[in-house]
Amino acid sequence: MASKLFDLTGKVALITGSSKGIGKAIAEAMAAHGAGVVISSRKGDICEEVAGAINASVAGGPGRAVAIPANIGRKDEVERLVAETRRQLGRIDVLVCNAAVNPFYGPMKDLPDSAFEKILGVNIMSNHWLCQLVLPEMIERQDGSIIVVSSVGGLKGSADLGAYCISKAADLQLVRNLAVENGRHNVRVNAISPGLVRTDFARALWENPDILKRRTAGDPLRRIGEPEEIAGIAVYLAAKAGSFTTGQNFVIDGGSTIT
Repeated sequence: MASKLFDLTGKVALITGSSKGIGKAIAEAMAAHGAGVVISSRKGDICEEVAGAINASVAGGPGRAVAIPANIGRKDEVERLVAETRRQLGRIDVLVCNAAVNPFYGPMKDLPDSAFEKILGVNIMSNHWLCQLVLPEMIERQDGSIIVVSSVGGLKGSADLGAYCISKAADLQLVRNLAVENGRHNVRVNAISPGLVRTDFARALWENPDILKRRTAGDPLRRIGEPEEIAGIAVYLAAKAGSFTTGQNFVIDGGSTIT
């Protein structure tokens, strides 16, 4: 039935970087569609606040969200995050790899090794770890959805965000490889590539109205995106509606990449 296409009742979604921005919007949307969701970022108090708000909302409901803080740049914390999710919620049906960092802004000729290593470690390696940890149960169940939040930066070069863009391009290939490897087990792996969205991560590009106007002047929709406008495609990919979709990259950017 069409009414069941986006129903996530009984599903458990682990969402990294979900205490704010796009990750938070995805968690709220999945909870509203019936899923149990894990709110995770480095700061436990903020995770608790977001989980509490979801549980107090009409769309969420008591016990719908749990807070499990973790620094995904550390493998032991990633392992604890997955184990604790299973302990509290019993399973992981959906993994959303959303957390990412960019500690350096400027040309790659000036990029310190330490910054490059952090970008590659958090933006790529941690996603690899998370996928390795959740895939066995998805394969055993012959069902699962993995969603990696990449970026339009992974589709083009950048004069100032080179390392970040390289990591996001690698995430797209990670998605394609995992889709090929695990499709026979009915595990779907897809990417979402947002354009300019109103998040703390992109604050420098939207906080000043003049900068924002110049940045979006050539985009078909001529405006910035909002976090909740990314959440819908994540629900689609996690639900029955997306059950024949794998290895794809969904660009949600107000049309910026077509001009």
